Amino acid sequence: MPLRLEIKKELSARSDRVKSVDIFPAENPWVLAALYSGNVFIWDYTNNTMIKSFEMGSNPVRCAKFIVRKSWIIAGTDDMHLRVYNYNTMDKVKEWEAHTDYIRFIEIHPNRPYILSSSDDMSIKLWDWDKDFDCIQVFEGHSHYVMMIKINPRDTNTFASASLDKSIKVWGLTAGTAHFSLDGAGAHEKGVNCIDYYPGGDKPYLLSGADDRTVKIWDYQTKACLQTLDGHMHNVSAVVFHPRLPLIISASEDGTVRLWHSTTYRPETTLNYGLERAWSIAVTRDANKVAIGYDEGTIVLKLGNEKPVASLDTNTGKLVWAQSHDIQTMTLKGLAAKTAAEGGEIVDGEKLQLNARDLGACEVYPQSLQHNSNGSFICVCGDGEFIIYTSQALRNKAFGTALDFVWSSLGTGDYAIRESISRVRTFKNFKDHKQVTLPMSSADGVFGGACLGVKGADCIVFFDWDEGAFIRKIDVVPSHIFWNETSDSLVLVCADCFYILKYDKDVVTAALAAGNINPEEGVNGSFELETTINEKVRTGQWVGECFLYTNSAGKLNYIVGGEVMTLCHMNSHMYLLGYVPKEDRVFLIDKSYNVVSYRLLLSMLSYQTAVVRKDFVTANALLPLIPKAEYSAVARFLESQGFKEEALSVSTDPDHRFELAIDLRRMEVAHKVLLDTDSKEDDSTEAQSKWRRLGDLALSNGEIALAEKCAVRSADLSGLLLLYSSSGNKSGMQDLAVLAKDAGRLNVAFIAYFLTGQVEQAIQMLIDGNRIPEAAFLARTYMPTQISRVLDLWKADLKQINEKAAEALADPAKYPNLFPDLEWALKVETLFLGARNRFVPASSYPEAKKSLELDLIEMVKEQAARGLLPPQEEVQPEVFSPPAPPSAEQEEEEEEEEEGGNEEEEEDKGEDEVHILVQDKLDKPAAEAAFEVPAVSPVAAEEDEQEEEEEEDFDALLEEEQAQPPPQTVSSPVVPPAQSPVKQQVAVEEEEGDEEEEEDEDMDLMNDDGQGNVGEAGAEEDGFESGEDW
Repeated sequence: MPLRLEIKKELSARSDRVKSVDIFPAENPWVLAALYSGNVFIWDYTNNTMIKSFEMGSNPVRCAKFIVRKSWIIAGTDDMHLRVYNYNTMDKVKEWEAHTDYIRFIEIHPNRPYILSSSDDMSIKLWDWDKDFDCIQVFEGHSHYVMMIKINPRDTNTFASASLDKSIKVWGLTAGTAHFSLDGAGAHEKGVNCIDYYPGGDKPYLLSGADDRTVKIWDYQTKACLQTLDGHMHNVSAVVFHPRLPLIISASEDGTVRLWHSTTYRPETTLNYGLERAWSIAVTRDANKVAIGYDEGTIVLKLGNEKPVASLDTNTGKLVWAQSHDIQTMTLKGLAAKTAAEGGEIVDGEKLQLNARDLGACEVYPQSLQHNSNGSFICVCGDGEFIIYTSQALRNKAFGTALDFVWSSLGTGDYAIRESISRVRTFKNFKDHKQVTLPMSSADGVFGGACLGVKGADCIVFFDWDEGAFIRKIDVVPSHIFWNETSDSLVLVCADCFYILKYDKDVVTAALAAGNINPEEGVNGSFELETTINEKVRTGQWVGECFLYTNSAGKLNYIVGGEVMTLCHMNSHMYLLGYVPKEDRVFLIDKSYNVVSYRLLLSMLSYQTAVVRKDFVTANALLPLIPKAEYSAVARFLESQGFKEEALSVSTDPDHRFELAIDLRRMEVAHKVLLDTDSKEDDSTEAQSKWRRLGDLALSNGEIALAEKCAVRSADLSGLLLLYSSSGNKSGMQDLAVLAKDAGRLNVAFIAYFLTGQVEQAIQMLIDGNRIPEAAFLARTYMPTQISRVLDLWKADLKQINEKAAEALADPAKYPNLFPDLEWALKVETLFLGARNRFVPASSYPEAKKSLELDLIEMVKEQAARGLLPPQEEVQPEVFSPPAPPSAEQEEEEEEEEEGGNEEEEEDKGEDEVHILVQDKLDKPAAEAAFEVPAVSPVAAEEDEQEEEEEEDFDALLEEEQAQPPPQTVSSPVVPPAQSPVKQQVAVEEEEGDEEEEEDEDMDLMNDDGQGNVGEAGAEEDGFESGEDW
C-alpha cells in the first residue's frame, strides 16, 4: 500500500532561477538559495521571509552550501571563484580562483575541514580551510564536465562523482585517480547530472539521474544497476534519498518532482507547482523537510509527521524506537543509580547517554510503534500493514493489513484495526473477534483504551470491546485520546483545546446488561465533562489522577484538580515518551532521537491528588514522603488550591512565606521572615519593598511601633514623616531631619526641621537645595536675623543671570525704611527662639488654636509699652540710611550738637527711624506661651502708678507747649538744645515724616526709571518673585 504522507508547503518564495538549494541542518529554519542572477539568499521557511542576502557579482552562482561548524556559507560562481562568507556577520572570509572553468558543485566533508569542488574543467579539487583553503589534492579522470560529487556517509574517505561523459566514478581522498567507474551494463545512455548515496548503513546503494530521463539505483559494491525508474519527460537534474523517510525524490527539467518508495520503487506521488524547470533538491537528517529550486523560485515542503517513531513501556522502563527499518531498544530503569555510581547526576533537560541494542530490521517501514498494556508486545505499523512483535526479541506474533492499529487497555492480546473507511474489526487474544457496526458514514480513525473509539467526520463514537456495543457519541473530532490507568477518566485532545471527561463504568455495565442503550446517543451518563483547557496538546499521559502533557508553546505541564502546573520550559519541540514511577522522572524525545528527562516525584503527584480530593488524612500521611527540597512546590500548589494557612506551614521559601504571611495578615511571621533574611540583602530594592509592604500593613492595623521599625529598615522617609507628624513624636522628627539630610532628601529634611521649629536649619536646607529665593523669603517671614546672610547668597546667585536684578534686591541693613517694624520682629524672633522647645500637649489644641489669630508684633509692642516684656537680650540689627547732603546751617547745628553732647536725643531719633519687619507666622502655641502676661506683684503695681503719673504730667506739659506759638523748624535732623524736650521731639517727628515722604518719592522715581535699589514691592513688580514651588 502507498505511504500515507501528508505533504505540506512550508515556503513558497518567488525569485530568479534557483540553481542550488541547501537546508540548514540544525535548529534554524533556514534554506539557502543560489541564483543564476549572482545572488545568494537565506530564507526563513517558518514565516516566508528573506533574512540574509549576499551579492556575488553579475556571474551565475551554480552552487552554495552551509558550513555550520564555522558559521559560513560557500558559493561557486561562473567567474571560477569560490567565496566564503560568515552568515552571521555577513563578512567575507575568503575569495580565491579555484578552477579554470565554471564551478558546478560543492561538497562539505561531514567531519574534516575539507571542501570538494567540481568544475567544467573536468577536475575535482580538495581544499583545506585549516590551511587557509589550500588545495591539497586534485582528482582527474573524467572526460567531460563534472556535474556533481557526493561523499559516502558509510565511508567518509570515499566519494563519487557524476559527469556528462555518462560515467559515475568512485574516488578516495588520498588518491588522485578513481577507484572504479559505474559505466557497464545498465549504465546511463547520456550524461549523468546528479548522484546520491543511501543514508543508512544497511544498503550499499548509489542513486543517479541523467539526461536520458531516468533514475537508476546502483550497488556500488557489485557495480550492478539494481533498478531503473522511468517517468520523467525531460532531463533529470537532481536526485536524493530521503534520510528519514523511505523515499527517493527526483527533480526534472519537465517541472515535476517525483516521489518513489525506496524499498518497492513504486511511484508514490508527483508534484508540480508550476515554477518551470526544477534544478536542485536538498534534504536534512533532523527533519522531514525538502527544499526544491526552480526556474521561478524556491519551495520547502514538509513530508508527513516529524514525531519520532518510539514507544516507552512505563512499567519496565524499556524504550524501543525505529530509525529507518532498524528497531533498537534501550533501558531507562536504574539510570539515575547508574549515573550516581559513576560520580555524576542526571540534570534536568540534558541529553541522556543511552546504549542502544539492535533488535533487528522490520519488514515494513515503521510509521508508528506502540507497546501493549503490559509491555510484552510491540506493534509496528507502516506501508498499510501492521506487525506485532515480542518486545524482547522481535519475534513475529501477528500481522495483517490495516490503515490504523490500536491496543486495548483491558487484555494483553486485544486490539482493533481499521481496514478501510467503512470497516473496523476487533481482535481478542490475537484472534479475530468481531466487526464493529458503525453508526456513521465513514471511519477516519480509531483510538484504543478502556473503550474503542472510532472517529467520524464530525464526532467520536465509543464502543464496548467485548461485544462491540455502541456506548456514546460525542460531537467533537479529537486527534488523540488518553485514558488513565483506572479507566475512569480520559482526555479528548482537539485542535485548539482538550477536554477532561469522567467515565462511569458501572453505568455502562448496567445499561449493557439491561439493553438500555439509546440507538442515537448511547448510554446516558456514561461520560461527564469535568474540565475544558484551552491549550494545544502535542503528546500526553496520565499519571495517577494527573494528566501530564506537552503543549505547542514548548512547556511540559501537568493538570491536577483543574489546576495547570508547569514543570519546565523546553528549548525545542519535545515529544513525551512517558513517566517512569520507579525513577521519578518523565522522559521526552525530540525529532533527532535525543532523549531528555525531568524529575517529577510520584509522592508529589499522589499528595496533590489527595489534596484535590480533599482527602487531608491521606495528604498528611504522604507529606513526610516528599523531600524537604520540594516543600516550596508543595506550598505553591496548596496556595493555588486556596489552602494558604497550610501553605504557610509547609513552605520553606522565604519569599513565598513572606507573601503568604502578608496575604494572611500574619505580621509577626512576615517580620520574622524579614529578620531572618541575610543582612547583606537589606539594602536591596526587593528587601526594602518588603519592609515597606509590611509597614503599610502594620500601619493599617494600628501597629505603630512595627510600622516605625519597617519604615526605618526600608528607608521610607516619607512614611516616617507621616508617622512622626501624626503621632507628635518630636524627637523622632528631629532624628528624621538628620537622617533625611544625610540621605539627600532635602524636602523631607526641610519639613522635619520646620515642624520642629528649627527654622535656621530649614533655611539651610533651602540653600543646600539651591532654593535661595525661597530661603530669603522664609528668613524674611520667620527669622529676620538671617535676612542679610541669605540675601548676599541670593545676590551672588542672581548675578550669574542678571546683575541688574541682583543689585535691585534691598538689604534691611542698608535700607531699613523699606522694612517696617524690623526691630520688633527681631524681638519676636528672640522670644520664639527661647520658647520653641517648650512642650505643648495635643490636649491643649482647642485653646492653643486661638493663637493662630494673634498679631505677635502688636502683642510685643503692647507688652513693651506696659513694661511687661520679659527680660531678654535685645537684637539690634545694623541700620544704615544714607543722609541727604547737609546745608551750612545744618553743619553749624551739628557742631553745636557735638559740643553740647546731645547723645540721648540722637538715640531716641535713631530708635524712631527703625522700621520693623512684620512677623507673619510663628509657632503659635509656643509663642502664645512665651507672650503670656505674668501676674502683677505689689512692687510692679507701684511702678505702674508712678508711670501713669509721669504720663499725665507729660500730657499737661505738651498742652502748654502747643498753646504757645510754634517755633521755626529746620531741616536738620538734630534739634537745637535751646528748644524744650517736647518741642524737640515734635520737630524731630515732623522732620522724620518729611524725610520719609521724600525717600518714598525718591524710591518711586527709582522704581519708575529702573535705577537704584528697590525693596520688596519693587522686586515683585520687576518680576522677581519667590521662585518655583519646591
